[in-house]
Amino acid sequence: MKFSVLASGSTGNAVYVESGDQAFIVDAGLTGKKMEQLFAKIDRDIKKLSGILVTHEHSDHIKGVGVLARKYNVPVFANEKTWQAMTPSVGNIPLDQRFQFNMETVQAFGTLEIESFGVSHDAADPMFYTFHENGRKLAVITDTGYVSDRMKGIIRGADAFVFESNHDVNMLQMGSYPWSTKRRILSDVGHVSNEDAAIAMSDVVFEKDTHIYLSHLSKDNNMKDLARLSVAQTLQSVGIMPGEFVHLHDTDAEEPTKLVMV
Repeated sequence: MKFSVLASGSTGNAVYVESGDQAFIVDAGLTGKKMEQLFAKIDRDIKKLSGILVTHEHSDHIKGVGVLARKYNVPVFANEKTWQAMTPSVGNIPLDQRFQFNMETVQAFGTLEIESFGVSHDAADPMFYTFHENGRKLAVITDTGYVSDRMKGIIRGADAFVFESNHDVNMLQMGSYPWSTKRRILSDVGHVSNEDAAIAMSDVVFEKDTHIYLSHLSKDNNMKDLARLSVAQTLQSVGIMPGEFVHLHDTDAEEPTKLVMV
């Protein structure tokens, strides 16, 4: 199993995962043209996609879904409420490309098993995914206001995490956003801060080689260096020293991460 965070941030999100002849993206929150460019940068053929796994209907996660589905005949997977919520935005997708992926279920694609789980975000029925193959596990969770014990139980022990580290609380509070937006981000259906990301990670990492990709950073209320430092310091405070067995990685809104094996 290999993966790349194609893009991550408030302007668009997509994560590529492949195993054998199976290849999926979690969300397609950029234009079709930009998605094609990102695939070229990791030397992969977008025409060979097995499916698009949609997490929720916000535009930074579905902007390119309709275009890619129609242009490349790609199947699209989402739960019923998300299908209903996103249909006006993604346009017509043929019935034979529309697939249901219910909450809290597992679907197998060859040797790759994909598990869905609910999160706490202000969308119709938001959910994210873990990927399992040959005892290896990748967890993707980038939009949630908090990380519950149930979520932690599902993602615990992953070999790699694509995990939200959306904002620095002080930057957000001192920034120019209206109070209603700040309150939404800080709420239980908003986004996870740097510190909360680290606290959640400290509860789910095992003492083995683990890679954490800090994702969905706000362009206005966070910085890569700040996110990495904040997460590292919080992990250190509970006895987890980044660089020993936990490795922190940046993601970017424009450039994909290197395609790596889980």
